[in-house]
Amino acid sequence: MTKHPIEVITSVERRRRWSREDKERLVAACLEPGAVLSEIARSAGIHVSQLFRWRKELCQIEEPRTETANTLVPVNVSEAAPAVQPVASEAPASSQPRRKRSDVMIELGRGRRVRVDSDIDTEALGRILDCVLGRR
Repeated sequence: MTKHPIEVITSVERRRRWSREDKERLVAACLEPGAVLSEIARSAGIHVSQLFRWRKELCQIEEPRTETANTLVPVNVSEAAPAVQPVASEAPASSQPRRKRSDVMIELGRGRRVRVDSDIDTEALGRILDCVLGRR
């Protein structure tokens, strides 16, 4: 016959208070290889959903926010490979000097990148980013 621990709640309050250390210990047990969350929750006397909530809270798993106006991201500027020029007869002289072509690489996180030409239409870039980030 196995003995199971019994918790006697003597106060009017029926809600238990868990210290941060206890939560961290249980969440760390969940992250072990081969861990079974339902067994960990059962042994602690809590529901599995509580364990998931603590894991989300302690690991700070967040969905990307839609408002990114105040977010700073690192930018790497590099020169693009020279474009292959088609063989053609003399090009008409332009009044403006030619600019070097440059690309902008935008890192979106989670391994996602968008590379665009530096003179892309900003409205078009906004629509592209909305689609990539799932805002449309």
